[in-house]
Parts: sequence; structure tokens; C-alpha cells
Amino acid sequence: MELTREQQDMLNGFYGKGTAMAMKIQYAIGECFNAKRMIPITRAHIALSNQESDLWFAEKMVALGAKCKIRATTNPGFCISYFQNKNLVSHEDAAFMQRTHDAHQKLGVVLSYNCTPYMGTNIPYFGEIVAFSESSATPYVNAVWGARSNRESAQSAMCAAIIGCVPEYGLLLPENRLGDILVEVQADMSSDFAFNLLGYMGKKIGHGIPVFVGLPNYITPEQHRNLCAELNTSGSYAMYHIPGVTPEAPTLQDALGGKEPKRRVTITQEDFDRVLQEEISDAGNRAIDFALFGCPHCSLDEVIQIAELIQGQKLAVPLWMMTSAYTKDTARKMGYLQQLQDAGADLVEDTCSDQPCWHFLKNKVGVTDSPKCAYYPRKRGLEFVIRDIPTCVDAALKGWVI
Repeated sequence: MELTREQQDMLNGFYGKGTAMAMKIQYAIGECFNAKRMIPITRAHIALSNQESDLWFAEKMVALGAKCKIRATTNPGFCISYFQNKNLVSHEDAAFMQRTHDAHQKLGVVLSYNCTPYMGTNIPYFGEIVAFSESSATPYVNAVWGARSNRESAQSAMCAAIIGCVPEYGLLLPENRLGDILVEVQADMSSDFAFNLLGYMGKKIGHGIPVFVGLPNYITPEQHRNLCAELNTSGSYAMYHIPGVTPEAPTLQDALGGKEPKRRVTITQEDFDRVLQEEISDAGNRAIDFALFGCPHCSLDEVIQIAELIQGQKLAVPLWMMTSAYTKDTARKMGYLQQLQDAGADLVEDTCSDQPCWHFLKNKVGVTDSPKCAYYPRKRGLEFVIRDIPTCVDAALKGWVI
């Protein structure tokens, strides 16, 4: 792989041990994929998950003196002050999160703690070369914004941010960005929830880059977000096309590069019903203990939607919405935070569902609209019935889900 003089100096340790380590890792990735060169990036996002491997690697890079050349945004861990003030998290877990915070702060990372940077805090331009980890972020920046990113890990994205470049392979090359699976959707796609279910069709769609036809002409940011998140819960996808909607697919022919698809798949309403009833959701018609939204983080529109659904009422069970600090602050200014809290709900900033801060809900049953939200916390002993937002809110008001 050819390196510029500056890149070679990074590899040789001229810019310090941390930069050398980051370049060594990126160089090795490039060799694995037969990349011919390294190319500069302008943005990065680190899928911080506040787990042992994240902290080990971040503290190792701090000890080696690394600093971000490109200031990457970060995924959430959990909001220490929120859960400590309510005595909901152990001292050990809070201390671990604090170490994660401190390490990333020393690296010069933007501590946005938001898993939807592509909707507000870190939006790339069309054609921009970036390094995004996070299961919903990589397909979103590729498909919706037309930027170029491979499906990075938290560690490789951090290395890219430190050295400011990535090996050129995969989706950074135009010929690898063409769709090769034609997915005809024959289902009701009028709700945001339907895009969660469409995303969970990864097993049926199979490996490749799907091209979806049969979808509405206008798709909301939340619908794109839901599709991206669930495609990577049910499978492994870094990109998709929707002719006439996503920027690299003005037509079906453009999406497929003028070629025939290697596979054709039809998704029906019966597929949605089957996966919901048989695969991803616990059975309904039961009492519930809580409601949890925001995996990925709730948008302001969703905060407003839920606030209006419960306005003037009292919830039978607690309801939490995970969101960015920016969204929470905006909701506070608009009066929606107080409206939610008056009903017994709350907004939790900087927090992910796959965190030890939710241990107090172990062995309890909740409702959520997100299959991803239900998937990850199951290993922590949380159970979920998955329904659309209005049904979940109704369940939280009654303490019972249909």
C-alpha cells in the first residue's frame, strides 16, 4: 500500500506512539482488503459502548499520547448524574462510565453521546469521505446523505480520527456502492414502525446492498433511521438505495448500475406479522412494568408526539425516552419536558439501552417500538413487547399491553 510522506512518518513514530499505533492498525486493515492507498477523512463517529474493550483501547491510546486529528462524535454510554441521583446505578458501574468519559475527553473526542449524529450533530455532505461506526450511522450516511464510509468498528473509527485517514477500499470506491438485491415491498409502509419491521427482514433479504421499491416517495428522517438500525440488528448492511429518494439512485437503473440484480426478494405484510409475532416480540395481552423508547435516540418530533399523546393524563407505569442532550434541552425550552414529567415520563440524555444503568429493570416486562431496543437488553434480563408508539403509550397509560 502506498503511503504519503506524512503517513509514513506517522507509521514510523515521528508523530508519537499513539499516532503510530493508530496508523499501524489502519495500515493492517488496508492490507487485509488490498487497499492501494490511504485517503483523508473529514468526519468520524465512534460507536462508544462503554464496555471493557472500549475502555481498554481508549485508555491504551491515551497512555500512548494519542489525540484526535479529526474530532469524532461519540455514541452514548449512560448519564451518570441522572442515574446516580435516583440511586439506580452502582458505584462500580458509575466509576467505569466516568473512566470511559475521561479517556475519550483526553483523546479530544466530541462528547456528544448521541447515536444519531447523522440527524443533527455530525452530518456529512454528499461524497464526503468519513469514518462512521454505529449500526444505524454507517448505512444512514452512505444511503441517505451519499457520503462514503465503510462499516467501521469503534476502534477503527477512533484510529481514523487520530490519523485523519482511512484505507481506500469497500464502499469508498464507486463500483462497490451499487445495489445488487431488488427488494419489492408489498406492505403498508405508512408508519414509522413499518420501517422497523422492514429493517428486520435482513435474514430474508440476504447479504448485499438492497434496492427497495414500493416505498413512499417521501420518507422521514425517523423512518430512514429505523430502517438503518434494524437492518443491522437483523443482518449486516452498510448501505441501501431507494430509487427516487436516496441521492445515488435517481432511477432503478442507476441504483443497480444498469445490471440485473443477483437476487429478487418480495416483502409482504404477512412477513411483518410473522416476524413481529414469532421472532422479535414477547407475547402481548399482559401487564407491563415500564415503557422505553430511543434506540436509536428519539428525535424532537417523537418527543413531541409522545408528550401530546399523554398530555393531561397520568401514566400507570414509568416511561423513559432516551435522547440527545440537545433534544432534551430543546424539549425543556418548549415545555414538553415538564409536560412529560407531569404525566410520569422523563427524558434521559446521553444514554443507551445496552447499559448497566437499566439493571433495576431486570426481570420486568416493558414495551418499546424498537426491535433493536428489545434485542440488546435481553442479555441483561429485560423483556419487551414490541408495538408502535401509540400502542406503547396507551399501554403505559393503562399498565397493560394488547
